[in-house]
Amino acid sequence: MPLLATTIGLSLLGSFGGLLVASALLLFTDAIRTRLVPWLVSYAVGALLGVALLALLPEALTLLPATTVLGTLLAGIIVFFILEKLVLLRHCHTDECDVHEATAPLVIVGDAFHNFVDGAIICTAVLSSVPLGINTAIAVAAHEIPQEVGDVAILLASGYSRTRALMLNAISGASGILGALLAYAGVSFVPGIRPYILAFSSASLLYIAMSDLIPDLHRGEIDANAVRQVVLISAGIGTIVLFEKLIG
Repeated sequence: MPLLATTIGLSLLGSFGGLLVASALLLFTDAIRTRLVPWLVSYAVGALLGVALLALLPEALTLLPATTVLGTLLAGIIVFFILEKLVLLRHCHTDECDVHEATAPLVIVGDAFHNFVDGAIICTAVLSSVPLGINTAIAVAAHEIPQEVGDVAILLASGYSRTRALMLNAISGASGILGALLAYAGVSFVPGIRPYILAFSSASLLYIAMSDLIPDLHRGEIDANAVRQVVLISAGIGTIVLFEKLIG
């Protein structure tokens, strides 16, 4: 039970931590938010890459042959590519997002699915080790902050009130708990599945960082300052390494 409570707690941190910070950012002026959110995107890139490559994949490689782990990673990347094609994954990290009639429902459904996957990722990491779970929750929350800002901006532009937009995002965030509970049950009944989920989780984080965030950074759509991008990406990686040293 303590491990289950830790799993749910860290899933809440990953899902709602980003939303809480995003809600606070919405209280700032547009000028301040426009400056801060791009910095968070660069930081999130480092945190996502750090957890995937320095924590989740190494853990999976201790339990399975390298070809099996990397094959699962490859399959995961293809799956997330397909999901994005089906519009189940959608990312927006600024207030400047294309809005059309069907966008708001897609944001809510896509965010719920995304949080479900994040909850499963955090749970599997916790079942490997609590420090790994904490690091994973930090990386997930770091990515959720700019994404939640973008999602709320879309809902506001679609005519939703600020209260309703935040409430809908909170409801979609609750799907992370469901993902964590299902992953917990799955690993409990089939312990051998854990390294496969770790590799698949790495695919999710790497896909978000490398197919979504990094291209935006290169195009200057998020932040055109290359030096600042590198510094903040390094800070994200450094946070994961530091927590690994302190609590690992």
